[in-house]
Amino acid sequence: MTTDFDVDAVRFDPDSGLVPAIVQDAGDGTVLMLGWMNREALQRTLESDLVTFYSRSRERMWMKGETSGHTLHLSSIASDCDSDAILVRAWPKGPTCHTGTRSCFESEDAETPPDRATLGSALGSLAGVIEERDRDRPDGSYTADLLEAGMLRIAQKVAEEGSETALSAVAEPERLAEESADLLYHLLVLWRAAGLDPDRVAEELVRRAR
Repeated sequence: MTTDFDVDAVRFDPDSGLVPAIVQDAGDGTVLMLGWMNREALQRTLESDLVTFYSRSRERMWMKGETSGHTLHLSSIASDCDSDAILVRAWPKGPTCHTGTRSCFESEDAETPPDRATLGSALGSLAGVIEERDRDRPDGSYTADLLEAGMLRIAQKVAEEGSETALSAVAEPERLAEESADLLYHLLVLWRAAGLDPDRVAEELVRRAR
């Protein structure tokens, strides 16, 4: 649960009691949708980690994905400089738009972009999957089992994968990408188990690059 956001500091519209909430993919920063929240919707979002809005047309609360299953799992939340708009960073489960597109700002008939992953987007998406596995602990999930085994086992796996990655660079360079992926995955699990937000690591990398 996000606990460091000050709801009382938000400037809800005095007439409607609402504030606009822009939702951004926590993995790669894609803007997914614009919704509206009142104080109760914002409180529910913070307490449940499931993004909840206030529907102006239906005049009631609605949790994103309550009928479709395409929920938005909260990663972080912040207000703008005037505290009259909210930026919600979330992990989407399925398409966000009711038309079936990933984002409400994409056209249904838009040409599909080339399937080319970047390291940042891939790690962000993977971190979201690991967060979901940790929360739901589904049967048969390697990630859930690893998290259940505890920090010592996870740390051992990171050490093993680190050694295998280094060895592949020397002896089997054709396997370097595969071994590197294994290492990064287990490192993300380690961060999750330790309660370390991947964004904190990103901030440290940026700081060192200055």
